[in-house]
Amino acid sequence: QVQLVESGGGLVQTGESLTLSCAASGSIFSINAMGWYRQVPGKQRELVATVPSTGVTNYADSVKGRFTISRDNAKNTVYLQMSSLKPEDTAVYYCNAAIKTAIWRQAGTYWGQGTQVTVSS
Repeated sequence: QVQLVESGGGLVQTGESLTLSCAASGSIFSINAMGWYRQVPGKQRELVATVPSTGVTNYADSVKGRFTISRDNAKNTVYLQMSSLKPEDTAVYYCNAAIKTAIWRQAGTYWGQGTQVTVSS
């Protein structure tokens, strides 16, 4: 069983910063790409940023220059540092990981439960 647990959401003012964390645990053999997505009511979930096991990170145009994604492979954890936050960043943020399980070497995509980020104006 594999689980992704997010933390770090909350309520902040416009222009402030917030860091999200997501730790993967369970029967993990390897983790490929990890990422963050966000969703507001009535809209589709959208990509925020991704980081592969090795290589170049990828960001949505709306967050480039303000958000930074990183990962700690030793801790199976991905982070999202968000700065200069805007009201339009308000959403539920979900982490995502492409994981191969330890027991059957089965590859799958896993999601966290989501954490609310609210930016007030």
